[in-house]
Amino acid sequence: MDEHLFRALAQFWNSAYSCFSFGEVDMVPTVEEYTTLLRCPGIQVDKVYSRDANVLTLQRS
Repeated sequence: MDEHLFRALAQFWNSAYSCFSFGEVDMVPTVEEYTTLLRCPGIQVDKVYSRDANVLTLQRS
């Protein structure tokens, strides 16, 4: 990964909205664009990537 590119992208990352903010413009790259920018050819664009959610279950007492 290009360290200079990563630092430049990090400066514009808006964690509140999970997007890049350039002044009045917000941008969200596609999976293909992330793959190209980060040079991660192992990512399969036709596969859904997700993480497990912490779901609380309510129990009756």
